[in-house]
Amino acid sequence: MEQPRTRKITDVDTLRALAHPLRLRILDAVALHGPLTATEVAERVGESPANCSWHLRQLARYGFVTEAGGGTGRQRPWRLVTEGHRWGEGAESPALAQAGDAALLALLDLEHRKLRDWLAVRRQHAATWRDADFLHQFIGWYTAEELRELKEELGALLGRHLDRLGDPAARPPGSRPVRLLAWAAPDVDGEPVAGGEPVAGGAGTEDGPVVGDTDAERNGDR
Repeated sequence: MEQPRTRKITDVDTLRALAHPLRLRILDAVALHGPLTATEVAERVGESPANCSWHLRQLARYGFVTEAGGGTGRQRPWRLVTEGHRWGEGAESPALAQAGDAALLALLDLEHRKLRDWLAVRRQHAATWRDADFLHQFIGWYTAEELRELKEELGALLGRHLDRLGDPAARPPGSRPVRLLAWAAPDVDGEPVAGGEPVAGGAGTEDGPVVGDTDAERNGDR
């Protein structure tokens, strides 16, 4: 199965740009409803056009969105850069590990809220969609090599329709946005496994289509 295009992020500032709750909401709005202008984004996320315009420029600076062409100022439309993003693998500096963990936790917070939103209204939707949604939970025994193989297989499977994010013409009739999230977390209820190394962060890795310039900006809107 063909792997979706993936960018490996190894830059601290790029991860900090992603670890911002408002920017993740903006990125989400552009992914689902774009191309959007800053004014249109503001209407969807409940912020001012000026604030959204600034954050869109920051997202563009770090390669998450790009201009869609036409318009000027706050009326220029922005579209998502449709690619997966990967970080948190291999050797990391303490700053990179901290930024990666912050981005991952911000993304998980957004996805957990979106899951709760769906569960709150699930029974108001057609049975065809209620019967198609799912949550699978397993505990299995894997070697690190087997787990990495599963990671690559799931990444390819979940990202096989990534092109539909940026190309409405590729979306079949009757389709709708569906949020997909998968994780594999080795159990730590017991003795540490030999060969482990101390790390600055510890939240793990992220691999998928997503989405602060300073430590302070990660915790609030500018």
